[in-house]
Amino acid sequence: MGIIYKICSEPLWKAAEAEKVFRGAPVDSQDGYIHFSTAAQVRETAARHFAGQDGLVLVAVDEERLGEALRYEPSRGGDLFPHLYALLPLSAVLWVKPLPLGDDGRHVFPDLAA
Repeated sequence: MGIIYKICSEPLWKAAEAEKVFRGAPVDSQDGYIHFSTAAQVRETAARHFAGQDGLVLVAVDEERLGEALRYEPSRGGDLFPHLYALLPLSAVLWVKPLPLGDDGRHVFPDLAA
């Protein structure tokens, strides 16, 4: 099972839980797909796109439950990133954990294997 990750604000995720589906963040709607990162990419994603932001959660998703709507496409430096061309069903979510800021101002990640 491959696991991919989504970083989003806690209020946005709470809304998804209430609705039983995640429609994506504003940048996802703008780009036409939901942005995800692999375990190897997610720390750099946090540093580049969420630097200094508090009140975030890290969402772990089982990519096998997403079917053909999930595509790996070139992005940063030609690296392949997972993009979901559909809404994210909460049934594909493995866990959601806080992504707090550490004393150094960088995000403190949970164990990604857990």
